[in-house]
Amino acid sequence: MDFRREGTTVREAFVVLVSAISIVLGAAGAVGAQSASDVNGNLDTLFGDHAPYAAFFDKLKKAVGAGDKETVASMVDYPFQARINDKAVKIRDRKHFVADYDQIVTGKVKAALARQTYATLFANWQGVMIGDGEVWFNGVCGDDACKQQTVRITAIND
Repeated sequence: MDFRREGTTVREAFVVLVSAISIVLGAAGAVGAQSASDVNGNLDTLFGDHAPYAAFFDKLKKAVGAGDKETVASMVDYPFQARINDKAVKIRDRKHFVADYDQIVTGKVKAALARQTYATLFANWQGVMIGDGEVWFNGVCGDDACKQQTVRITAIND
């Protein structure tokens, strides 16, 4: 389209285009924003009850922030697959997790947890995601019939 024929300069057309994009992106951001109540509803729908997930998130965030390796290790579903020095390593138990904690819970993982708020958690059928996938947690069956679930860390990705 030749804007000059219609009496519109290229600069004016550009300003209109940028304004339109800004309005659309602004509206998308407002629509995409969620509250803690929205997260609760989503978790209730996905997993039946948001309360264990909210408590787990708070406990995890505090433990990582305090450098409490033992508490974080108690929150992991074992055996646990981790990447250490670009190699897949099977972490079999808490003792092993604590020994390799600083190579598993890296600065990138700590930063993602520090930035994450409950209201901005993402959840789907796979679990709850922190950051851009640095940490995933979900309910893990405690028995063969899966009548009892405990929320646990299922993945940490650096």
